[in-house]
Order: sequence, then structure tokens, then C-alpha cells
Amino acid sequence: MSQRVAVVGGGPAGLTAAIYTARAGLETTVFDAGEPILARNAHLENVPGFPAGVNARTFLEATREQARRAGVEFVDERVERVTRADGGFRLDAEEAHEADFVVAASWPDVSYLDDFELERIERGSKTMLSVDEFARTEVEGLYAAGRVARQYHQAVVAAGHGATAGLAVVEDSDEPIYHDWVAPEGYFTGRDRDVPPGCVEIDEAEREEREAESLRALSAFAAADPPTMHPSVDDED
Repeated sequence: MSQRVAVVGGGPAGLTAAIYTARAGLETTVFDAGEPILARNAHLENVPGFPAGVNARTFLEATREQARRAGVEFVDERVERVTRADGGFRLDAEEAHEADFVVAASWPDVSYLDDFELERIERGSKTMLSVDEFARTEVEGLYAAGRVARQYHQAVVAAGHGATAGLAVVEDSDEPIYHDWVAPEGYFTGRDRDVPPGCVEIDEAEREEREAESLRALSAFAAADPPTMHPSVDDED
């Protein structure tokens, strides 16, 4: 049976962590109740690959679609409490869920982790968690990524830290090392080397097919919604 990963939070950090764990073969679920803070952004900039920036809702939905393609399941429930159960974790939401690993990638409110003795950092109304360089907390199997782990409040930083957390989960799951490298045909085998776990060699026809599919996928997100206003701003309409 595949090991299970629960990711709490559907912003850039949580989605990126989930993409990495799902593509490594772990059964991954993202708990995505409510709208990520990034949806309030009017125009997202400083993200590699978008010279003129990108609509934040477009960026989020494209990343969700990437996660879906990787096999991630989404649950529209708010996690109220996480506890230890049967060597793993139990997540109490509208229903009870179980996981072998948990990645906290929520907004900096960690009240759902009150059952664990974790080093917390208070910053005004926000509570963040202390993690090591690979996003691990003091609790085995529990990780924190993005803003809740004291990372800079930037989408690209959160996504990168999510990748770090996801790869730490893969490493701790004892899955073979996951390189995520698509190489041209012969890159490894042409040097009498085995193709590493998580890597694949593709010929030119397959490369062209994948490139065409990537362009089709991007075109599906051409239309974008306006930002969500901060709830503290009065609606005068």
C-alpha cells in the first residue's frame, strides 16, 4: 500500500509539496478549504518564466491542474486538529482522515497542531513553526512549508520551500531517490548508466509531443479572474 501524505493548505507551498510527493508515487491529499491569500494579489511578479508577470488566480489554477495531473486529490475541508494515530497521523476535518506524513502549508495559524510540542514563533497575530533546513519539525513525519515555516512572503519562495518539504517527505518515506529529470534519449544509457529513479529518457518524437501538450495546457489558462479584495476593506457597492 502506498504511503499517504496529507498537505494542509492549497497555496504555492502546499501545491508544490504535493506535486513532488504525488509524482514520487505517494498517495497525496491536499486539504484546501477557503481561498489562498495569493488570490488577493492583483498581479503576481518576480516568478521565473513570466517576464511580464502573471495573474495570481491563473498561477494558482495552473498549479492545481499540475497537481491533479500528478495524481493529487483535493478535499475541500478545513483541518481542525491533527493527532498521532497508529504510527501516523489522524486529521479531523468534516470527516476523519489518516496519513503517514503531514505537511503544514497553511496561513500562519497552527492551532490545529496544538497536540504537538513544537517550537512556535509569534509574530503579532501570526504563529509560525521552527523547522530545519529541509522543512522538518521536531515531530517525526510532520513538516512545515512556506509562510507558516517563517519563509519570505513571496509566491516563488513559498513554492521553492514546498518543493524542499516534498522532497524531504519522499526521502523519509524510503522511496528511491527522486530526481525529476527528463533527459534526451541516450543521456544515461548512452554512457552505460542506469536511468536513476524518478528520471526518464525520451526520444525526439516524445519530446515534441510533450512540448505540444505543455503549450495546449498553458493556453487553457488564458482567461483570469480579478483579485479578491482583503476582507477588512469595506465594500461600498
